[in-house]
Amino acid sequence: MPFNLPNQITISRLVLAVVFFSVIGFYQELDHEQDRWLLDVSTVLFGIAAITDWLDGFLARRRNQVTAFGRILDPFVDKVLICGAFAYFAGSGFIDESGENVTGVRMWMVMVIFGRELLVTGLRGFTEARGGHYAASISGKTKMVVQSVTALVILITVAHREVVFGSAFNDGLREVLVWMTVAVTAFSMVSYLWRSKSILLEQPGA
Repeated sequence: MPFNLPNQITISRLVLAVVFFSVIGFYQELDHEQDRWLLDVSTVLFGIAAITDWLDGFLARRRNQVTAFGRILDPFVDKVLICGAFAYFAGSGFIDESGENVTGVRMWMVMVIFGRELLVTGLRGFTEARGGHYAASISGKTKMVVQSVTALVILITVAHREVVFGSAFNDGLREVLVWMTVAVTAFSMVSYLWRSKSILLEQPGA
């Protein structure tokens, strides 16, 4: 059944993503003190969505309810959530008085993330259209974990920049994680290209 419990959880994650975008879209760094609560709500929404990403896959395997619908919808929702989050991080809402983006996310980094997802989506669609199976690899799963952790750290440290070790530590932590996200995403893209080399090098028929 396409609308079993794991798929219902996946659909609920898509709804959570839409609500997350609606909330974070109102945040303005220039009004940080009065808008801080928006980041706190966004953190909770993103955290729940990230947990359900693990939960739906676990339940699908545990209950033997893996479906074609779920294999298509689950990575699609993941891409919407991650790409949307990082697009917002690079946007004007996180620009401070000096004109700097406080998240450390640059637009070209967002394009790396978008490019990787478009590439893998194309390869997956082409492979499965020919009857093949294109399951997520270890590099792909690692990439999702790193991206999710980075997004949560960005939300928390921007909202509460003076907490724990202070703003300097938080700024450095964000910078390290953002660059790690770009590196892991790029490595994952290369890994999928290597995995699909037989398809990419295939010669067209006469």
